[in-house]
Amino acid sequence: MNFKDYFSTQSVDYKKFRPEYPQELIEFLVAKCGKHEVAWDCATGNGQVAVKLSSYFKTVFATDASAQQIAAATHLDNVNYYVAAAEHSNLADESIDLITVAQAAHWFNLELFYKEVQRVAKPGAVLAVWGYANHSISVDIDAVVLKLYKDILHDYWPKERFLVEQGYNHIVLPFKPIEAPYFSIVKQINLHELIEYLNTWSATQLYIQKNNNNPISLIYEELLNVWGNAENIKEIKWPVFLKTAYII
Repeated sequence: MNFKDYFSTQSVDYKKFRPEYPQELIEFLVAKCGKHEVAWDCATGNGQVAVKLSSYFKTVFATDASAQQIAAATHLDNVNYYVAAAEHSNLADESIDLITVAQAAHWFNLELFYKEVQRVAKPGAVLAVWGYANHSISVDIDAVVLKLYKDILHDYWPKERFLVEQGYNHIVLPFKPIEAPYFSIVKQINLHELIEYLNTWSATQLYIQKNNNNPISLIYEELLNVWGNAENIKEIKWPVFLKTAYII
């Protein structure tokens, strides 16, 4: 199966500068699992979720369609990384207690993925699919970043990105739903770290490839003006949208 690889070229920066999912979210999902033997982190990317799950499960399988992302992941004794599509995991039938998909379900063939989930999940296993919306820092800073996101990069976003903007409203898990609380990602950053995060955007990278210059340069002076001293620390927040269910 072909897959759209927008992140391999910046896999190391992706690991360093992408937001980290809240521990409370992981603990919520772990508490919903009847058993804690095997977890599958599907589309693991840099392995962020897989590493968190490794503290709660005897074995974690972490798959991604990108070999470069797998190579950049943090390796642990009980985390088994390998390259595989979400729809064809090569996992054993009825072997998994928890399946997680973080900021990736919009790339999937969901019909085929759900069939794979049904195949590999133990009865009563938990499926959790989540993503995060556009970040917020302050009214002035957000307005400048929105200019980059919406005006400069509009034609460079893959169409799947707009499914994220809609908070995964298109996703209806065909299993028994679990009511989930609200979560958010909160981090303290300086201007350099914000720019490095903006550089991990797939649209930023595509713009650079097409135009041979970085689109962030078009907003940098305005961004610096509203930020103040580039070393100033500010709080950045990403709202998380989570859908989860029991597979029965």
